[in-house]
Amino acid sequence: MGASPVKQAIPFTQFDQLREARDIVRQEADALTELAKRLDTRFCDAVELIMSCCGRVVVTGIGKAGHIGQKLTATLSSTGTPAHFLHPAEAMHGDFGSLGAGDVVLALSNSGETPEICSLLGTFHHLRVPIIAITATATNSLARQADVVLEIGRQPEAGILGLAPSTSTTMMLALGDALALVVSRLKGFTAQDFGIFHPGGNLGRQLTSIRDVMRCGSELRIAQEHETVRETLRRLSSSGRRTGAILIVDAEGQLTGLFTDSDLARLLERHRDEQLDRPIQEVMTRSPTTIRDTAFLSHAVTLLTERKISELPVVDGSGVPIGLIDITDVIGLTAPPDPRTSK
Repeated sequence: MGASPVKQAIPFTQFDQLREARDIVRQEADALTELAKRLDTRFCDAVELIMSCCGRVVVTGIGKAGHIGQKLTATLSSTGTPAHFLHPAEAMHGDFGSLGAGDVVLALSNSGETPEICSLLGTFHHLRVPIIAITATATNSLARQADVVLEIGRQPEAGILGLAPSTSTTMMLALGDALALVVSRLKGFTAQDFGIFHPGGNLGRQLTSIRDVMRCGSELRIAQEHETVRETLRRLSSSGRRTGAILIVDAEGQLTGLFTDSDLARLLERHRDEQLDRPIQEVMTRSPTTIRDTAFLSHAVTLLTERKISELPVVDGSGVPIGLIDITDVIGLTAPPDPRTSK
């Protein structure tokens, strides 16, 4: 049997819809502004508790707060702080066993009186696991038994009814994100670390290391400045996969220029055949755009696009070429998936 259609009790024009939507967004934004102003050293106490944790951050909550807790668990884990989510109901049926020495609990409850959460507190204390509470006030049952209380304050929920958890969950989410990211910074968590934890999807592709995609070793064509164009091409000819550019180096092995297949084509088109027997440094592109070997793929794609180039030499800290990014190698890595073939 199909669901009954929703009854529209009052006329609700597009103008009315947009006005109410903007009011809701503004209400939540105002609440976040007030939350930011109220943050005090108790936040620092929570940070210190997590920093001293030698186990995991165990996040718990139920209902809408539980959904926020699961998101915060993922944020903590992906930013360098091991965490897992403990469902209150499952905890009462054996999942307390997932807690270990050195863990810290992060409990979310707006009222602080949620029965499912309050029923866990005795066991947390028995296991000597410290508790950080994100809740509305410092006087409710959860707050009174917590080691650190992060108050979000009593804020009316958004919408005309003011009933559905909305403003309160937005504040929990923002406060939890702040906690996770401040801890992450204190731990010295880097973009490289973030890339390791996010190998998949578009974000993972952006955080792919240059070293993972560059051409290197026998795939590179490297020539000395004094070599002629003709002898360079003859010496570096290959029937296998090769780059479309020759990396030109000086006596110290540092990159000084680039000579591409397009440069060769221009010489021939302009009937400058005599240049083939001249030093390649006379026709190379001097001081080409380069990228460090510590960079990410996203930076390489930006340079290739903005500079309108097809080859990008990769150099180490001394300016010695160790690789090359060819635009044909990165197109497939950065292009969005085809919805007709994606599952």
